[in-house]
Amino acid sequence: MQDLASVTAAILAGGLGTRLRSVVADRPKVLAEVRGRPFLAYLLDQLAAAGVRYVVLCTGYLGEQVWAAFGDTYGSISLDYSQEPSPLGTAGALRLALPLFKSDSVLVMNGDSFCDANSRAFWAWHCAHSVMATLLVTEVSDTTRYGSVQLEPDGRVRSFLEKGEASGPGVINAGIYLLKQDFLRTIPTGRSVSLERDVFPTWVGRGIYGYRSEGRFLDIGTPEAYNVAERFFVQVAEISSEFRTKR
Repeated sequence: MQDLASVTAAILAGGLGTRLRSVVADRPKVLAEVRGRPFLAYLLDQLAAAGVRYVVLCTGYLGEQVWAAFGDTYGSISLDYSQEPSPLGTAGALRLALPLFKSDSVLVMNGDSFCDANSRAFWAWHCAHSVMATLLVTEVSDTTRYGSVQLEPDGRVRSFLEKGEASGPGVINAGIYLLKQDFLRTIPTGRSVSLERDVFPTWVGRGIYGYRSEGRFLDIGTPEAYNVAERFFVQVAEISSEFRTKR
């Protein structure tokens, strides 16, 4: 099994951020500041800590600002860019960036959410099960905003429920995936395609699995959620510090 130093990571950083415009109007969502730092920096810190050394940023709206802020390196990470000529959706952006990916399985992250998950354990599970696509899932107190993922006991995805179809506690897609290049090649080219709505549901029963994480989850897609981001990362840092002390 390769370690994550040999794995390409891709961050979906091209969203328009329409719902967040009232509080972050002049920059893409990944550059929204949290505790004085761009949100993207927290994702890159997480990848660096896991041992990832090469990241492709799939940019779109105001993508030139992302390049200006981060350039071609971030600490030990080499950065590459795939700029959408027009909005392509989460799946279309990955299909466009496919020629830049250097590993058979690609670690994909949404650029507007964070899950305090163990990336190495996620990678080990994906490799051990030899599947086409693994979604990292986590439990939240209310699935209304996110939709939910129904899993079989062995981790196979049984079904997806769209936003608003269920409420209350449940398991959600945390926006972190391990996807084989053969999976990515099935995505149509040249048009907008959504991983969540157009691609993942068609793979139910064909090799798509969920990996459960107990990590805390944050999505900054709305002003209300963005407003709790600062406290979220304070708590993540406190939990990590407590864990290291106990060890």
